Amino acid sequence: QVQLVESGGGLVQAGGSLRLSCAASGHTFSTYSMSWFRRAPGKEREFVAGSSRRGRSTDYTDSVKGRFTVSRDNDKNTVYLQMNSLKPEDTAVYYCAAANRGITSRIGWSYDYWGQGTQVTVSS
Repeated sequence: QVQLVESGGGLVQAGGSLRLSCAASGHTFSTYSMSWFRRAPGKEREFVAGSSRRGRSTDYTDSVKGRFTVSRDNDKNTVYLQMNSLKPEDTAVYYCAAANRGITSRIGWSYDYWGQGTQVTVSS
C-alpha cells in the first residue's frame, strides 16, 4: 500500500509564496512519476504540474507556468511544489498523485495513488 501525505498549505496574500510537500511511503518512490492536481470550489479537478520519476522531465498547466516549480528528492521520498506569485484563482485543495510509470500525465484517472489534499487559500 502506498501512502501520500501532503503538507505546506495555508492562507497567503496574493503575490505570496508557499511550498507544498508530499511525502511518500510504502513503495519505491523513484519508480513512480509524481504530479500535483487541484480542485477549486465548484470546479473539476485539474492537473497542475508533474515530474517524471527521476525529475528530468516536468510538465505544467499553462496557468502556472513561470510561477510554480515541481521538484523531487528521491532520497527523501518527497515531491515538492514551489508556488510563487500566487493569485486568488490558485485557491484550491491541492493533491499529490503517484503513477507507476516513468513519465507524467495530465490524466487524473491514470494515477494509482492519491494523498488526502492540503488547502491553499490566496486572499486578494
